[in-house]
Amino acid sequence: MTLFVRAHKRQWAWMLLALFVAIAAGLPKAGAAKRDLQVYFIDVEGGQSTLFVTPTGQTLLIDTGWPDNEGRDADRIVAAAKSAGVTRIDYVLLTHYHDDHSGGIPQLVDKIPVGTFIDHGANIDTKPGGPTEKIYAAYQQVLATGKYKHMVAHPGDVLPITGMKVTVISSDGNVIGHPLPGGGETNQYCSVPETKPMDHSENSHSLGVLINFGKLKILDLGDLTWDKEMLFMCPVNRLGSVDILVVSHHGLNPSSSHALVNGIHPRVAIMNNAAAKGGAPQVIDTVLQSPGLETLWQLHFSEKGGAEHNTAAQYIANPQGADLGNYFVLTASPKGSFTVFNSGDKQTKTYAAK
Repeated sequence: MTLFVRAHKRQWAWMLLALFVAIAAGLPKAGAAKRDLQVYFIDVEGGQSTLFVTPTGQTLLIDTGWPDNEGRDADRIVAAAKSAGVTRIDYVLLTHYHDDHSGGIPQLVDKIPVGTFIDHGANIDTKPGGPTEKIYAAYQQVLATGKYKHMVAHPGDVLPITGMKVTVISSDGNVIGHPLPGGGETNQYCSVPETKPMDHSENSHSLGVLINFGKLKILDLGDLTWDKEMLFMCPVNRLGSVDILVVSHHGLNPSSSHALVNGIHPRVAIMNNAAAKGGAPQVIDTVLQSPGLETLWQLHFSEKGGAEHNTAAQYIANPQGADLGNYFVLTASPKGSFTVFNSGDKQTKTYAAK
């Protein structure tokens, strides 16, 4: 073989290698995607339903939204699951049994397979014929079919979900009794005077969790009330700081004490409010003024707040007008960086790791 032919072959080989590298660079990085956590904040119009999809492919749904509405909330949950590429909900965590959080259970199980239900134990809103009693009875009928596993969670439990660590902070009126990693410091915001209504309903028994994903921390307390928040925030902050706060109770006044919101220093807060439910001006102001907060995201413009007591328009999924069912998707790296996508305006904001 001549030197010319050998050189020509080497040139073609290098050209093919360069072409392969260029094509590969333009393809989606499947390995990187599998390392990420995806969180869908589904619009159930003032209830809650949040879907977590871990890098291992396991799924956790926190709450199921409202009953009835021709299966609207179950349909939106299934649509989020389909968007995430999953066909099953491994764990459904019910924070408490009010209809805006647990009402959609029967409709959900009719539309998508579910593995295990997690709750705080028995319902305490036991008024005969009351709405919560009806929701709880419907849930018990679902469990009685024997098709699903069932767990009762207690403060300090770590739930058996792979791909992220889910620690129970509160359950059935009790809270975690020791500091978690990053917690244990005196909370200076315990001295801020609080005047909030008392609530001894199912809200105060909410099953709340702290989620660790690599360097990222996400706090979701359901509708836990401010007096229960004080138990793990004062005088010592047992949680430390968090990156993402799911604003408790849709932004209603019985929750979100200064001791909690200021003490945990969230970078981002996400509020599951509706146009006319949640989004109280006092709570929105408390969150927006929290030290270190970069963004408050709201599922709806709050009609209670008016222009001066809402976050900026680009951080609202559903602006004033008819509900469009827009949602947020948070995509997080275990190194601590994350993005939030607003399906309303199709914009994404990126947050660097800290």
